[in-house]
Amino acid sequence: MTWKSEWIKWSTHKELPSQLKKHMNEMNETEREDAFYKQLEFGTGGMRGELGVGPNRMNIYTVRKVTAGLAAYIEENGAEAKKRGVVIAYDSRHGSEEFALEAAKTLGAYGIKSYVFEELRPTPELSFAVRYLRAYAGIMITASHNPAEYNGYKVYGEDGAQLPPTAADAIITHMNKIENELVLQVKEERELLSQNLVSYIGENLDQVYLDYVKGLQLNSDETKINLHIVYTPLHGTGQTLVPQALQNAGFQHITIVDEQKNPDPNFLTVSSPNPEEAQAFQLAIQYGKETGADLLLATDPDADRLGVAVKNNSGDYVLLTGNQTGALLLHYMLSQKQEKGILADNSVMLKTIVTSELGHAIAENYGVQTVDTLTGFKYIAEKIEEYKGDKTFQFGYEESYGYLIGDFVRDKDAVQAAVMIAEAAAYYKGQELTLYDGLIQLYETYGYYKDSLTSFTLKGKDGAEQINRIVNRFREHPPAEISGAAVEKIEDYQSGKRINLLTAQQERMDLPSSNVLKFWLQDGSWFAIRPSGTEPKVKFYFGVRQGTNVESEERLKEVKASVINAVKEI
Repeated sequence: MTWKSEWIKWSTHKELPSQLKKHMNEMNETEREDAFYKQLEFGTGGMRGELGVGPNRMNIYTVRKVTAGLAAYIEENGAEAKKRGVVIAYDSRHGSEEFALEAAKTLGAYGIKSYVFEELRPTPELSFAVRYLRAYAGIMITASHNPAEYNGYKVYGEDGAQLPPTAADAIITHMNKIENELVLQVKEERELLSQNLVSYIGENLDQVYLDYVKGLQLNSDETKINLHIVYTPLHGTGQTLVPQALQNAGFQHITIVDEQKNPDPNFLTVSSPNPEEAQAFQLAIQYGKETGADLLLATDPDADRLGVAVKNNSGDYVLLTGNQTGALLLHYMLSQKQEKGILADNSVMLKTIVTSELGHAIAENYGVQTVDTLTGFKYIAEKIEEYKGDKTFQFGYEESYGYLIGDFVRDKDAVQAAVMIAEAAAYYKGQELTLYDGLIQLYETYGYYKDSLTSFTLKGKDGAEQINRIVNRFREHPPAEISGAAVEKIEDYQSGKRINLLTAQQERMDLPSSNVLKFWLQDGSWFAIRPSGTEPKVKFYFGVRQGTNVESEERLKEVKASVINAVKEI
C-alpha cells in the first residue's frame, strides 16, 4: 500500500460524505501523505488521532474498521459473548455521538447487541456499566484531554478495564484482514431497534453508579457543610455526575463555572481542555476569588482525570500536580482507615513507574505494600484483578492526574477522586488547615519529593522517526552521569532488564515489555523516557528528593537541564 493508492481509493469512493470530499480537495501534498500513508494505530490504549479524511485520521470509516475487528474478536469467543454485547459511551467532542452510533451499527451487522448511552457520559461510568451490565466489552469515544481537533476510540474488556495486549493484538489481526474499510456493511439504527440489537441507557445507571461512589465516604461529619468548592467540567462530561456526587456526599456550597458548564467540542474558553495545565483553571480561579472557595476542581472532557487547586499560605490559588494530589488522597485514606481500625493487613497500593516515590514512602509508613506498574491505567486494573481475594486494593494512581479509589470501576475516575479530595479538604478545614498545609506536612514528614514532566511534540512521519532516534540514542548510548551524579541503574522496560552500572549486575523485571527507559542516579534522583502511545510526543519524567523545598527545586532544575541539553544534541 502506498499513500497515493490509498488516496485514489478514497477519492473515487462514490459514497464518501461531502464533508470528507471537501476536506480531500483542500489538502496539500504533505497533508495528503500524512493522512494516507498508514492506518491510524490501534493498541492497548485504543486509537486516537486528528479528525479528518484518510486511514490515518478519525472518521466513520476508521471507526467502522476497528469496530469490525472488535466484532470479529467477540465472535471468536462464542454466542454467549455476542449476546452479552458491548456498552458504548461518548464525550463532547466533534463526531463523538456519530462515531458511537457507527460503532453500534457495525456491531449490529455482526448480530452483536449494543447498550448505548443516550447522552454523553464520563469514561469511568462506561467502565462501571460494562461490569454492572455484565457486557462482554465496552467502547468509549473520546480523546481525553487532547485539543479539539482530536478524537479517539478506547476498548474495554469484560472486567471494565482497557484491553490487555493479547486482546488488542487479536483485534489488530482481524483489522488487518479488512482490505477496504470503505465498503464495510452496517445496519441502520431503525433496524437495530426493531431487532433489539441496541438499547439506550442513562439515568437509571447513573443512580446506581452514584450510590457506589457515595459508599466510598470515610467521614460524614459537618465539616463538609462549611467547605466551598468551585468546579469546572471544561465543557465535557463531568457536569453529568460530579456535582451530584459531591452533593450526595454532603457538600452544599458548590459553584459551577458557568462559561464552561455546557458541552462544547471547540473548548472555546481554553487553549486545551487539560486540567494539568494552568490556563484551564483561569476561570475557576476567578470564581474562587469571588466566592472565597477552599477548593477548585476541574475534570477533562471524559472526566477520568482530575485537576485540583488550593490556597497556599499567601492566600493565592496554586495547582497541585498529579503526584501531590495522589499523595494527599493516599495519606488521607490510609490515616482515616487506620484510625477507624478498618485498614486491612494485606493492603496494596498501585502506582506507575513514572509516579512519585512519595506515595511509596506514605504507604510503607502505614504497612501497605506498593506495587509499580507500567504507565497506563490498564496495568493498574490488571493488578486489581490479579490480586482479587489475595490482597486488599486501597488506591491506584498515576502522575498524569488519574486516581482510583473504589474498584467497582477499572479505570481512573475523576468523579470518585473529586468526592474524596473534597472530603480530605473538609477534614483539614475542620482542623483550621488547608490541603496545602496538609501537603507541607507530608513533605516535612517524608522529605521534599519534587517531580516534573517535559514533553516534545513531534508530529507526522518525520516526527515519529525523530522520537525513535531520541529513545534509541539513550538506549544504545546511555549517559554515564547527569548533573554531577553518576547513573547507577538503568531499567529498560523493553528488554525487561535492570542493569546496575556500578556493579555490572543484571536482573529481570517482572513487567510486560514496553518502550520505556528509566535512569536512577546515585543521589536518588531519576528520570524516565517514554514515547506516548496516544499522542505524537516523547515524554521525559523527572523525580528528586531533598531535605528542603529550596534544595529539591534546585536539584530538579539541574537534572532537567542536563537531560534536556542531551536531547537537543541528538
